Amino acid sequence: MRADHLSRLAVPALLVGLVLAVALVTPFLSLADPVRQDVAHRLAGPTAAHWLGQDEYGRDVLSRILWGARVSLTVAFTSAVLAAILGTLLGIVGGYFRGLVELFTVRAAEAVLCFPPLLLALLVVTLLGPGAATLILALSVLYAPGFARVAYAETLSARVLDYVTAQEALGARPWRILGVTLLPNIAAPLIVQFSLTVAAALVLESGLSFLGLGVVPPSPSWGLMIRGARATMEQAPLLLLWPCLALSGTVLILNLLCDRLRDVLDPRSSAAAVPGFLRRLMALPPARETPAAADRALLSVQGLTLELPAGGRNIPLVRDVSFELAPGETLAIVGESGSGKTLTGLAIMGLLPAAVRPTAGTILFRDRDGRTRDLLRLGEPELRALRGRDLSMVFQDPSTSLNPLLRTGKQIAEAVEAHEPGRAGASRVVDLLRRVGLPDPERRAASFPHELSGGQRQRVMIAAAIANHPRLLIADEPTTALDVTVQAQILALLAELRGSERGMGMVFVTHNLAVVGQIADQVAVMYAGEIVEQGPVAEVFAAPRHPYTAALLASIPEDATERLLSIPGAVPQPTAMPPGCRFAPRCGHVVESCGQAAPALETVTPGRTTRCPRWREMA
Repeated sequence: MRADHLSRLAVPALLVGLVLAVALVTPFLSLADPVRQDVAHRLAGPTAAHWLGQDEYGRDVLSRILWGARVSLTVAFTSAVLAAILGTLLGIVGGYFRGLVELFTVRAAEAVLCFPPLLLALLVVTLLGPGAATLILALSVLYAPGFARVAYAETLSARVLDYVTAQEALGARPWRILGVTLLPNIAAPLIVQFSLTVAAALVLESGLSFLGLGVVPPSPSWGLMIRGARATMEQAPLLLLWPCLALSGTVLILNLLCDRLRDVLDPRSSAAAVPGFLRRLMALPPARETPAAADRALLSVQGLTLELPAGGRNIPLVRDVSFELAPGETLAIVGESGSGKTLTGLAIMGLLPAAVRPTAGTILFRDRDGRTRDLLRLGEPELRALRGRDLSMVFQDPSTSLNPLLRTGKQIAEAVEAHEPGRAGASRVVDLLRRVGLPDPERRAASFPHELSGGQRQRVMIAAAIANHPRLLIADEPTTALDVTVQAQILALLAELRGSERGMGMVFVTHNLAVVGQIADQVAVMYAGEIVEQGPVAEVFAAPRHPYTAALLASIPEDATERLLSIPGAVPQPTAMPPGCRFAPRCGHVVESCGQAAPALETVTPGRTTRCPRWREMA
């Protein structure tokens, strides 16, 4: 558990502990009897003997507040514990055994959710009579389905994982699997659910006591105190203030604890809670001076580093990535899956996942107005103004990128309306579809995505991406989900668009070197989050200067009789990067020095770089 998370948890935990401690030690404090009446001094204000005054019956308000905390918190915590035990048992059993067991556990518990919470509690109290015991029973029944649903959902996710299957393969009994294997692994969301339930039960207990259906007088309860103070709030308004402050303050503290628990138990939520542009600005160092060369380029990425905070440290996913793109030029970023290609593209668009943070570098982009701006340091409104207008992206799978409930023409029109309101007429949409080569564009504009083939859906995505004549188009493996014939058509379309879109630059992300020569001018080869070689496509393909590039080229089939070569091993995980050269464990040219220091990019010729210190020997 990270130290910063623990520090954020300390304050709310201390406050909740303080409230509980005060409630526990109340019997040992020198307080007035909370039920002793002194009618002669009813509604008296604060005095040395009665710090918060006396209520409508002359009882000491401070004493009733503290004793009321014992009653209210006991009801809330006891009912939450009982609801947690019952609901978790139903959820974990139903999620593991499924079938009829699920019907009689989870589905039966969910029937309780059909009733409004307050009405259900009123029904139970009316049938069994008021009192703390009845209230605990009612609240337990009311909140158990919430725990059942959380435990059920988490069990469904965990029961198919390898560690559960391994226990089953070893012959472990189901109850041992449930109690020892599954329950500890689904405890985190249940703890958060518990803290939420305590706060909700506290509010509901006070509400029912206020209505006279909860704690029975003269026992002190915050709800009873609010009820009594309501009748005299014009003569003594402070009598209403003190129990309301105690109730609302305790609930706020419990909710704060719940939020911090969520952050600790699920680190993704804390990252997601901060807007993306704030996370970028907090993580990034101050920008350096804009290089003169970057002013002439359409896109200049310099020293880009992306990291994932996990386990108390920052794990680099992309490290020191640099490249430039001129107007009208296409740069292909190639490499195996997991090399950081897509993350680099998402960083340019400002669409990084919530947990990934840029910690170094600049992404300088020259928009259509001639201004060069660092995309990493722009606020979200500024980025949104650029996306779809100056910057566009075509994603890998069009079947998941198009809204299945909207017609394709409507989705293209939305891309236009976002930047040019009132300009997205039907004729413009049809012209865009005709431009990307869709037959019968009028009919396709009125079609839903499921009525189109994979290649047609990708053409729709490209039409939406170029609708506003972007300066830069990022194509993230746009041909992966398509057959070979359609791939060739999409590549030809992209090449045609590059020439006709008034100097549009393109970053083409792919793992397939076979398509790079057809569409790209420059190529950047990525491996394990680093660029290992870069240069003009013709030069790199003719004479690679890095063993990884050479291995990729050797794995491309040239004819049916040639035996394919494969690269041994696999791309290392970000948490287990080898020392020195990251490709060394898979390299056929490795020497002892390769495992010592991480190699830097070296210039081979102007415009050509490599990360292999032995590139001269390869030549």
